[in-house]
Amino acid sequence: MSALPLRLMLVDDEAPARARLRQLLEDVADAVPTQVLAEAADGVEALERAEHLLLDAVLVDIRMPRMDGLQLALHLARRAPAPALIFVTAYDRYAVKAFELCALDYLLKPVRAQRLQEALIRVGRQGGAARGLDAAALQTLAPEGRRHLRSSERGRVRLIPVEDVLYLKADQRYVTARTASGEYLLEDSLAQLEAEFGARFIRAHRNCLVARAAIAGYERGGEGEGSEGEAGGAEAANEAEPRWQLILRGIPDRVAASRRQWPQLRALLKG
Repeated sequence: MSALPLRLMLVDDEAPARARLRQLLEDVADAVPTQVLAEAADGVEALERAEHLLLDAVLVDIRMPRMDGLQLALHLARRAPAPALIFVTAYDRYAVKAFELCALDYLLKPVRAQRLQEALIRVGRQGGAARGLDAAALQTLAPEGRRHLRSSERGRVRLIPVEDVLYLKADQRYVTARTASGEYLLEDSLAQLEAEFGARFIRAHRNCLVARAAIAGYERGGEGEGSEGEAGGAEAANEAEPRWQLILRGIPDRVAASRRQWPQLRALLKG
């Protein structure tokens, strides 16, 4: 095991529970030296605090307000390298399943020093962050996918509720999420988002996914649909020369529909 202290984050909405973990970490420090780099009261705060940290492991409660431990794990799985995950919870039903699928270990409250030490030794033996998280296994635990998309701009993390996203658009190397209030730059690829949220979004053309619930109708587009300035851009126009464009609820944007995708879109609108 590495002689360097393990870099940890503690995530629990109960301050006494975090204090208890800190005390236990001191108790086992001779066997497993650790350094708590950050604490957070829920998943949202944890993502903000983890933005510029390299973590070996995250000790996380499952049930928390705003963003629970499973949702947080879905986000952490996308980090490179992803930290090891140890669930700390009073409810073993989810913890056991999570452990079988993806977590390095789980600890039931009240946490005992010996069990904490054993879990941390496993982190060290497996190289801490090298263990990582299995995104596919996490998807099994939370089949609906993430409830938020993460956007980071100028050092600030913003979480965009997936239910607020009207469409997702790829433009060269970047993907943006459009909501009624603005556009947000994402770190995911359009293919990754389609795989995760295929039940919620439908492809309008090669560079755009539209929320099924956001489509209010369609109208015939002119020769210029798909041109620069519209969702999809010139690349989509060159690809399929879309003749129709989708009308979206709550915003004036029109999204070009490619000929290839139009049969699926029309079926959705008629359904």
